[in-house]
Amino acid sequence: MTRPVSPLLPMRYSAEVAAAKERGAPIVALESTIITHGMPYPGNLDMARSVERIIREQGAVPATIAVIDGVLHIGLEDAELEALSQTKGALKVSRADIAFAIAERRTGATTVAATMIGAARAGIKVFATGGIGGVHRGAEETFDISADLEELGRTGVIVVCAGAKAILDIPKTLEVLETRGVPVVTYDSPTFPAFWSRDSGLNSPLTLNSPAAIANFQKVRDQLGIDGGMLIANPVPAADEIPRDEMEIYIARAIDNAERDEIAGKAVTPYLLDNLFHLTDGRSLKTNIALVENNARLAAEIAVALVD
Repeated sequence: MTRPVSPLLPMRYSAEVAAAKERGAPIVALESTIITHGMPYPGNLDMARSVERIIREQGAVPATIAVIDGVLHIGLEDAELEALSQTKGALKVSRADIAFAIAERRTGATTVAATMIGAARAGIKVFATGGIGGVHRGAEETFDISADLEELGRTGVIVVCAGAKAILDIPKTLEVLETRGVPVVTYDSPTFPAFWSRDSGLNSPLTLNSPAAIANFQKVRDQLGIDGGMLIANPVPAADEIPRDEMEIYIARAIDNAERDEIAGKAVTPYLLDNLFHLTDGRSLKTNIALVENNARLAAEIAVALVD
């Protein structure tokens, strides 16, 4: 049985997550937009189950977060996960509209920012995702900056990713993170990764080489009373990467196509990702799946180290 909905906030834990919280076991949060907006069924369901399995294999418990019919779910039962993977028209919720989805009893998939809010509300310290949002190219004119960066500056969750999505302005993204006081740590590499590529060409602000060291860093931050999140950039495995020089050619073409088709606002990112899928003959999606699985593994190891 799942834990009943809170009378104050419509929130429900899956049976597995509720049991993990009761015994103090390590838990890793997972977003749900990658399920509803990242790829079609049944590939999205296969990927979601694979990521959850990887987390369990490392000794932690997965908690996929989503709003379903106005209830904030912290962890999904398998039947709920399968139903979500086939849901059409789910909202893509961030800080601005997660409360709207709950208040209006809608179904919404959580972005990085909204997943961080849900994880923090549930007392979950570690979250695995693909890549964070950031400062978009041309933001000096459009002011298009992801809410993910603001959330990292205020919400105390460790976010494990493969860096910022390479379609973004990565130097400016790192500058904003520094301004927000967010520690940016690259795992076992001196250079910051660029999602599909292991090396963005930029030095990483910080580097740590073990999950235990990352957990210890966070414990010292807690002892100092430092608020806000931590970003762990985990380079995609070498066997799965698309090198940066090659990827930049595809990204430039996709951006040109977006300008030609007058794509703007929230439609830009999904348009570019779909373009890149076709320009790379599907390689970008395969790399995306590989990096998400790699991030889930590291996030679980960090969660275990935090409990130890």
